Amino acid sequence: MAKLVYDDTGRLLFTKEMKEEYTILMPQMLPVHFGMFQRLLELEGYKVDMLTSNHRGIIDEGLKYVHNDTCYPALLVIGQLIDAIKHGGYDPHKVALFITQTGGGCRASNYIHLLRKALEKADLAFVPVISVNLSGLEKNPGFSLTLPIIRKMVYAMMYGDIIVNVANQVRPYERERGTTDAMVSTWQGRLIQGFQQGKGMSRGQMRTNFDAICADFASIPVTGEQKVRVGVVGEIYVKFSPLGNNNLEDFLLSEGAEPVVPGLTDFMIFKIYNRVVDVDLYGGKWIKKAACQLFMKYIEACQKDMIQALERSGRFRAPGTFQDLHRMIQGYLGDGNKMGEGWLLTAEMLELIHTGTPNIVCTQPFGCLPNHIVGKGMLRKLKDDYPYSNVVAIDYDPGATKINQENRIKLMLANAKALAKQQGGEAPAAAREAAPTPSSYTHAGAHA
Repeated sequence: MAKLVYDDTGRLLFTKEMKEEYTILMPQMLPVHFGMFQRLLELEGYKVDMLTSNHRGIIDEGLKYVHNDTCYPALLVIGQLIDAIKHGGYDPHKVALFITQTGGGCRASNYIHLLRKALEKADLAFVPVISVNLSGLEKNPGFSLTLPIIRKMVYAMMYGDIIVNVANQVRPYERERGTTDAMVSTWQGRLIQGFQQGKGMSRGQMRTNFDAICADFASIPVTGEQKVRVGVVGEIYVKFSPLGNNNLEDFLLSEGAEPVVPGLTDFMIFKIYNRVVDVDLYGGKWIKKAACQLFMKYIEACQKDMIQALERSGRFRAPGTFQDLHRMIQGYLGDGNKMGEGWLLTAEMLELIHTGTPNIVCTQPFGCLPNHIVGKGMLRKLKDDYPYSNVVAIDYDPGATKINQENRIKLMLANAKALAKQQGGEAPAAAREAAPTPSSYTHAGAHA
């Protein structure tokens, strides 16, 4: 059995011996993306289980060990991890926990300390916690993010984004229910098999796979009607995680809407760009800025490959680039507004409005101050500039009832359907004129 080793500060380390013996438990945020992340880590020799549990007991477990005024995603993630240790059939002395740290000012950087405190309360302080970060916050002898792993993770992120993008454009219209989900599973399996064989891990191979993904999803038989499109933005965990947003995308589908969910890539570029902004605003080492700019440029190049594949398909709408979003936010929020999702959240709402999706659900943990500012706090400005925008901010926390959340979304959908009927089933003319293609993105206020 691996010996427990602590650093000079008393932090329990994840050792090389633990890598051989321990199972790492990883919370799920994006099912498609994280499934591929899990397999890539397994190919590096780690034993990883992705947690897919989704029940009220997770919230109750979180409330036992996390103050109820703490950020809802922290409560969910910590509750899910402790619930898995207690009730998931694992040997508590042979598990470790994964948790991400962005390194920014958001409380997400402190989840790891909340988790360790919760483990102490639950008499599980012997369970090691691994910080997954690109900021050098914590290091462990048995876990490291090498450049080859990071590059593979970038490709898996791009694959996840394009699969989710095209699936969301097909699923609401499929003639045979379940066809889209089956195609998602097929491509996940094909890509994971490629990872095992060392395929799909170059930009050339990735471009080929992008085209094949678009072609396969475009081949799924669909009906001809146009449903109301509803964008989903907000705090990253609640925006993406079915556990965090009460299966929001499934609910929108059941209400006859087409969910439109911006991908993970822009958020990752945003976090890297913030390191560049830090040096510009507050000073710092030029080498750090140069390294971040190089990494950012690489991911942006991969993102453009994905966008071009969607455009070539002739079937699917393509998102704009990160630079498109950055140009769009000018005149609304500055680069220094970067806590939580920062200006990116508002930019995503602007992009949705510009591209014919003025109906938006802004998902927010009740106590998330940064997102209340850049989300709910920007709604009046967006409404002033775009009177036809139809945005509802939905709070998620342990005391929020699902029925109240869904009723508020139903009211937004009723308004959306009434407007669509008034416009002959199309997006408002102002939205179509604002930005019919990503290349025409400009300052949003110009179209007020």
